[in-house]
Amino acid sequence: MTDNRFMRTALLLGDDGLKKLQSATVAVVGLGAVGGYALEALARAGVGHLILVDFDRFDITNINRQILALDTTIGLKKTDVAKVRVKNINPDCVVEIKDTFVDAKNLNEIFDTHIDFAVDAIDSIKEKCEMMAFLAAQKIPFISAMGAALKTDISALKTVKLSQTLYCPMAKKIRKNLKERGIDITNVKCVASFEQTTAIDKPLIAGENGAKAVLGSMSTVTAVMGLMLAHEVILTLAKGK
Repeated sequence: MTDNRFMRTALLLGDDGLKKLQSATVAVVGLGAVGGYALEALARAGVGHLILVDFDRFDITNINRQILALDTTIGLKKTDVAKVRVKNINPDCVVEIKDTFVDAKNLNEIFDTHIDFAVDAIDSIKEKCEMMAFLAAQKIPFISAMGAALKTDISALKTVKLSQTLYCPMAKKIRKNLKERGIDITNVKCVASFEQTTAIDKPLIAGENGAKAVLGSMSTVTAVMGLMLAHEVILTLAKGK
């Protein structure tokens, strides 16, 4: 029986485009609200080799916005759940998992093989900047997610260069950090919201590393941001850029 699971992708992007996706290696770093949806789209597009990076486990507070968070996955490692999900979408996909927290010390280990594209979906600014700087230095194509918390307008999401972002506190800090490292931010692509928001009180909850600020976020905004990240990767790889 012919396996036609990617037939509609081939009809739109061409057989050659599908083959490029099937031969590509994509790293998804961060498997939460944004990264989970990016992974979903990449797997369903037929990407043949996925490297999944995350250190965390699912918590009940993830359910409102994370596609991989279910009552049955609470307490499980995000990388393990993500691998099962991908294999159920595409059994032929080669899936590597790296259950680790990204920092400056392990970037060489995380990106120790040829990678055609990386999706940056982590939200820790310090580590995010370290990884973006590393990817830029290694000339590994990547696209980064900017802040999605406090956002409600999906029409304000845009795929732009980091130098073009507005109204995003995360992007502002990252721009400053990367400029100080001498990185040309006009070459850094990201998905960012151009929605202006008003600051609100930030409740604190206890975490493993002490109390941390928590901001409200919606499943629709984080999902669309993740899909936009994947969309850029899929079209870029399929067109052979």
